[in-house]
Order: sequence, then structure tokens, then C-alpha cells
Amino acid sequence: MNRWVGVGRLTRDPELKYTASGVAVANFTVACNRPYKNQQGEQEADFINCVAWRKPAENLANYMKKGGLIGVDGRIQTRSYEGQDGKMVYVTEVVAENIQFLESKNNSQPKQQQRVDVYNNEVKQAQQFDGEQLDVTDDMLPF
Repeated sequence: MNRWVGVGRLTRDPELKYTASGVAVANFTVACNRPYKNQQGEQEADFINCVAWRKPAENLANYMKKGGLIGVDGRIQTRSYEGQDGKMVYVTEVVAENIQFLESKNNSQPKQQQRVDVYNNEVKQAQQFDGEQLDVTDDMLPF
């Protein structure tokens, strides 16, 4: 059994190319957070090289960009080729068979800004509750 499933953010814009026969191929890297923090209390991540083919490759390149949250389901593949210096180069990557976009283009703004927008909307709704005006001070904010 050869299966890899991961959720993470794109570390750069997907690189879309076409083979000589016109088949789309996109290379991309997904940063997946590890489920624990290191001894310094910092979150660490693994950077997983991936490749997508045909329509999924085109969709990824057209609709997602650096920082976008995606889910990838695929298989691990190894390959090798001779580099320009004559040495063998070995590559291990995930061949993406299914890619899920886990946020829309409109949700690509920074998380802190999203939280502020959600809070502001909630405050506006609360202020209009039963037609009464509520006073909200900065020290009442959760962040």
C-alpha cells in the first residue's frame, strides 16, 4: 500500500508546465505542521514536494497561490536522473491524485484580519440586538 494524505499551505505559487505532448504538470510544495512543538516551544513543519498532472495541475495553478490551504491525497514516488554534473539525482515526491482547496480565494487574507472582520461583524450584530445600542470597550476584546 502506498498512500500519503496531508493538509498544509503552499510554500510558493504552483509551477505549471506542459510536456512536449501537451500534458499539464504542476510542481508545488506543501508545508505541513508537525503535531507537536520543539523544545523551544516553536511549531515545526515538514515541506513535502508534490506533483500534479493534467486538469488538477491546471486547476491548482489557476486557483491557488502561495499560502493557500490545500489537502492532498496521493502516492509517494521516487525517480532518478543524471544531473548536469554527471551525478545521479534522486527525487522523492508525492504524486497528487486528489487535491482539495480548503479555503476560497476570498479567504486568503491573513488570519488575524479574518478574526478582526468576524469580530467586527459580531459586534455590529450585537449592537443592533433589540434596537439597543451596546457599548464595547477595547478591554472587552478577546485579543
